[in-house]
Amino acid sequence: MSNNFGVLLISHGSSLPYGEVTFNDIKDKFIKKTDFPTEVGYMKVSEPSIAGAVENLKNEVEDLNKIIALPVFLAPGIHTNIDIPILLGLDPLEEDPRCPDGNYPDEHYLSIADDVDFDGEIELLSAIGPDDDLLKFIDKRIDEVLKESELDEDAKTGILLVSHGSRLKYNKEFISTLFTKFEKTTDYPCNFGFMELAEPSIPDAIDVLLSKNDVDRLIVVPVFIAPGVHTTNDIPTILGLKEGHSHHHHHDHDHSHEHEHHHHHDLTTIDFDGEILYPEPIKADDILIDILIKKVNNSL
Repeated sequence: MSNNFGVLLISHGSSLPYGEVTFNDIKDKFIKKTDFPTEVGYMKVSEPSIAGAVENLKNEVEDLNKIIALPVFLAPGIHTNIDIPILLGLDPLEEDPRCPDGNYPDEHYLSIADDVDFDGEIELLSAIGPDDDLLKFIDKRIDEVLKESELDEDAKTGILLVSHGSRLKYNKEFISTLFTKFEKTTDYPCNFGFMELAEPSIPDAIDVLLSKNDVDRLIVVPVFIAPGVHTTNDIPTILGLKEGHSHHHHHDHDHSHEHEHHHHHDLTTIDFDGEILYPEPIKADDILIDILIKKVNNSL
């Protein structure tokens, strides 16, 4: 294909600072490894918007005639199948259960977003999905936190993969498939759970893991891309890692913006007296960058 293309990395957007920091790092690493003209566009809240990011690509690439749009989401869902196509001026991939007639309220972000002004081709790629290389990320995080454990190497270790959860099927399909792959490659007893909206919950998943295995040390791996309130507040609260709890843990996020998050979650805490190790989410890890590059290269 011609060299008149650009890459648009698409994120949800957040009122918290973590997202933009993470996605700027992702963009910088992606450009360094590929030299492709690349911008990040946000669905809402953060800047630039998707339309604004397209304008930035038009200014960077002379006679831009193709945009490869890559949603940097682990699992498909309403955002990747409905919102992002609409924001790009494309047809949604499925009917919107929130608004089946497609007539969104005037204040809805799909109604107020700027239209994308681009006459060339937009190729919308799929979400990341349960890529085999994500297993490298999980193993890497396990190895990192085991080095910080206060228990000896003979301590019995269990692994829990944690995802957000969704009312739709996609998130559960993603983490179930990824977990099945992980289970086949690890010697650790393991399980997976959801923060909300899907079963098993984190406490239930841990109960099942503990009922079947003798575990001294639990490593809880957040299968999330960017840090945010879910990874720095909600999940640590469920795990009993917030102030006032005695579990040993490792995470160094800033919690100063937690009050800005207005969702209400059932943050039932777990029942486990052993050591809990809680590593970082994926962030701009080279493993993620390589997955994104692979997806874009497959479309060229």
